[in-house]
Amino acid sequence: MTPADAAMRWRLLLVLSAVGLGATGVPQPPNILLLLMDDMGWGDLGVYGEPSRETPNLDRMAAEGMLFPNFYTANPLCSPSRAALLTGRLPIRNGFYTTNGQARNAYTPQEVVGGIPDTELLLPELLKGAGYVSKIVGKWHLGHRPQFHPLKHGFDEWFGSPNCHFGPYDNRARPNIPVYRDWEMVGRFYEEFPINQKTGEANLTQIYLQEALDFIKRQQAAQRPFFLYWAIDATHAPVYASKPFLGTSQRGRYGDAVREIDDSVGKILSLLQDLRITENTFVFFTSDNGAALISAPKQGGSNGPFLCGKQTTFEGGMREPAIVWWPGRIPAGQVSHQLGSVMDLFTTSLSLAGLEPPSDRVIDGLNLLPAMLQGKLMDRPIFYYRGNTLMAVTLGQYKAHFWTWTNSWEEFRQGIDFCPGQNISGVTTHTQEEHTKLPLVFHLGRDPGERYPLSFASTEYLDVLRRITPVVEQHQEALVPGQPQLNVCNQAVMNWAPPGCEKLGKCLTPPESVPKKCSWPH
Repeated sequence: MTPADAAMRWRLLLVLSAVGLGATGVPQPPNILLLLMDDMGWGDLGVYGEPSRETPNLDRMAAEGMLFPNFYTANPLCSPSRAALLTGRLPIRNGFYTTNGQARNAYTPQEVVGGIPDTELLLPELLKGAGYVSKIVGKWHLGHRPQFHPLKHGFDEWFGSPNCHFGPYDNRARPNIPVYRDWEMVGRFYEEFPINQKTGEANLTQIYLQEALDFIKRQQAAQRPFFLYWAIDATHAPVYASKPFLGTSQRGRYGDAVREIDDSVGKILSLLQDLRITENTFVFFTSDNGAALISAPKQGGSNGPFLCGKQTTFEGGMREPAIVWWPGRIPAGQVSHQLGSVMDLFTTSLSLAGLEPPSDRVIDGLNLLPAMLQGKLMDRPIFYYRGNTLMAVTLGQYKAHFWTWTNSWEEFRQGIDFCPGQNISGVTTHTQEEHTKLPLVFHLGRDPGERYPLSFASTEYLDVLRRITPVVEQHQEALVPGQPQLNVCNQAVMNWAPPGCEKLGKCLTPPESVPKKCSWPH
């Protein structure tokens, strides 16, 4: 530990000791709330320039806290991003990728055999060392088979689903996705938990909100530090909202979902204020990947000025809205230009709890507390992976692309477009184009939309290459990929008979087990 790190830790301990005392009089570490949205884009909040200004609570959260305009996911798809957040490690390290094809996006639909490996240490497991009680509300997405259950990986409570809310299915060729309370299912989407795809009506966000509020009240009454991972999915297609919010947004159904989320966040923050625990509660709001432009405008959001969206490693697929709120600790109305990552939430949360990250593995996340509490800027790269391939890296304000690809010509001609209205010759390519010898370089300050690559002959380009090349070489030489978890699919492992199904009469008969390679087209 450097002298600067030691000084920072002492300052943090002084802050934590002043924040709250437990029933025993021993200083308690702060509560931690991570609010993770699903497919919400950088441009979906008023504070990020969304013109309808329909997010007053999140905008106020930013005004009372700190905004991170340069905050990134670790992958442009849901499952790998969530695995990275909870382990502090790139998906290529924690196994959430596939080798079934180069640069293929893979996730955990219910036929995937794999999930989060037992060798990975998740944030809630580690927080137990500081006495935290942990709950996940919403989408888990790190494997649905029993060995991958979140309560086997550190969480004490769960209300939500193991997979996306796709459906409805006929429960013959494919089962509807279960909803769990703790160890057992309590119903299925489109059955006990209806989603009306015609109208967009569903009460799930209200249910998820109540789960959060009840958990906070219980832990505060017990004087226990808590970790709440609120991973709701209303903005993932098929988008939904409850009846009071349907038809209220200028943006259509997607905007209805955003408005209900904004209202819910407002209620969570109000509860913290009513309980007088704001100075002892760290709250961070972000998203798992960029908006799914393939579903826009009716079922997808906005990535603001950035190129493309979910599934791609252009800025629109990787840059996220990010707000931190900790009244009395983090100065209000601040903007940090620190390059941040969802993986930093792992390391930052451990630091808040007074814990060190595991020393027996590479941790990619940084501790952002120096940026949050002192306004410091730390030099660090952002690596953009798609599957098993390093596609790009950002260092400072410069981004270098080593590979470009949106999706195949075949898919594109079928109407599958990850970059609608944004075709840029030589950049948004429909074949995998290699640029490892002469990377495409953009200055993201002058050109956030990645439209004007630097000239290969310019002094600026050569200077950037001299800075970026050793960073990438060092990363690739030291990289030890984890065992890929997303290679094998088998219809027999789908959610036919989850724990608790027998109590509800909801057990289904699985088909014959036929393992095969998963097909990941893009």
